[in-house]
Amino acid sequence: MLEAKLDQAIMLKRLLDAIKELVTDANFECTEEGINLQAMDNSHVALVSVKLDAVGFTKYRCDRPMPLGVNLGSLTKVLKCAKDDDVVTLKAGDDADVLNLTYEAKNSDRIAEYDMKLMDIDSDTLGIPDTDYDARVTLPAAEFARIVKDLSTLGESVRIEVSKEGVRFASDGEGANGSVLLKQTDAAREKYAHYNDDDEASGTKDEDEEEEDGEDGEGAKKKKSKKSKVKTEDVEMEGEDEGEEEFKAKSDDEGEEEQDEEEEGNKKKRKTAPTKSKPAAKKSKKSDDSESPDGGVSIEMNQHVTLTFSLKYLVNFAKSSTLCNVVQLMMSNDVPLLVSYKFAQGHIRYYLAPKIGDE
Repeated sequence: MLEAKLDQAIMLKRLLDAIKELVTDANFECTEEGINLQAMDNSHVALVSVKLDAVGFTKYRCDRPMPLGVNLGSLTKVLKCAKDDDVVTLKAGDDADVLNLTYEAKNSDRIAEYDMKLMDIDSDTLGIPDTDYDARVTLPAAEFARIVKDLSTLGESVRIEVSKEGVRFASDGEGANGSVLLKQTDAAREKYAHYNDDDEASGTKDEDEEEEDGEDGEGAKKKKSKKSKVKTEDVEMEGEDEGEEEFKAKSDDEGEEEQDEEEEGNKKKRKTAPTKSKPAAKKSKKSDDSESPDGGVSIEMNQHVTLTFSLKYLVNFAKSSTLCNVVQLMMSNDVPLLVSYKFAQGHIRYYLAPKIGDE
């Protein structure tokens, strides 16, 4: 049995929008590790590989490996019935021929259920070899989407050239030519330096250290509180030895002095409050502006690479920019281009064969 639950339907909607024009029918391979999809377009020029990790779901259960043959057009129509923030649950029995989708509204008692017929699709899983790419370009996904969309109005192909100067996208059309050069920046290099690193081990280590620090801090607080209790008890003992009349007189005098000090302090705060709040607001505004991302391109290159690709496919790939903010282009001469998007629940990767000669 399969049961997969997501907090928001918008993720599945965006995922299907990104691949539905490339692939019509596909198998979602469900295992205990997650859900995978691998399919080629009809012309066998592009390959799509999707991985949704089990940990990315709110609840995930898969008793045994099972394929779910789905028509992506039908699944897109069913998902349109869900609101973007609805909780989505996918269910399918071991030998079921129906996929059940349940939408639960977060702000109401509305629950909707839909059943979609599954298909028997014969497809072979292709082994994707590990490749050491000569060039790796990391850039904002929105910038990549804009470039391929703009150049697609000029011609059908784009030449991507990675050099020490930067990465250049060029398209030659019948009526006009155009090119866009993105230069590498130091800020982008630092920003994307650990983009491909696996931070899970360091994350757990930091959590353990924080727990230890927290325990040490609590112990110190307890010791400190014990000392303070001892001091207060000593003060109380000294107070008992003195006469009651002197104690009352002192307490009355101290109470009057404290009231006078509080009144004076309140007056000072009222006078100084407006002058202090204004510069603080300006400072926070500046810090927000400095932390805002400004994009940039990071390039890792072993050698100069120049390849030509069909813009029609790249425009479709760029629809995945709704899933994440960063895209990676990995290239080697005479090797398919890898366009990779990573998001919270997993990743989506596109492989596109380069054009050779006058294709």
